Amino acid sequence: MLKKKLVDVSTIIADSASGVSGAGREPLTGSLFCEVDGGYKAYKVGKHRHLPEIEQELNALAGKKFAISFTPHLLPVKRGILSTIYAQLKKEITLPELHSIYSEFYAGEKFVRICPKGVYPNISSVCGSNYCDIGLAVDSRTKRVIVMAAIDNLVKGAAGQAVQNMNIICGFQEDAGLLNAPLYP
Repeated sequence: MLKKKLVDVSTIIADSASGVSGAGREPLTGSLFCEVDGGYKAYKVGKHRHLPEIEQELNALAGKKFAISFTPHLLPVKRGILSTIYAQLKKEITLPELHSIYSEFYAGEKFVRICPKGVYPNISSVCGSNYCDIGLAVDSRTKRVIVMAAIDNLVKGAAGQAVQNMNIICGFQEDAGLLNAPLYP
């Protein structure tokens, strides 16, 4: 959507819910599973360590510099990230058109799966994998697009991404070592 200039970049809002393993290995009371279990809270609002790289990549796609609103949330699960991104459409678009744009953009990307129309990603579907599942919605009432993405933060979000990049750089099969990832923690 950014490459095709379909959204007003000043309206982009991203909410990302991360499992406790996304909070790092530092033993902080607020990110211990027994403290998080049964709750759901925002943290590091507007100052998350990944915000600069998120904006860097979005700016590169859009071909211009802009800021987004990003709110991370701590989800009471061990692993996984579910992100929901909202933006105001510049022109009317249908879900089939949006689905086609995303399918074309990610064609050939081995680890990106575009969910069927009307199906939304679930972190349980990517747990232990290097996949990123993307779901799409168009809210014609508000003229907003809603993009949802699920990854396993311990594979696609970190180690798996490094292995995938190494495979590409070294000329190995892109999926080498990434199809049977362990599920710990």
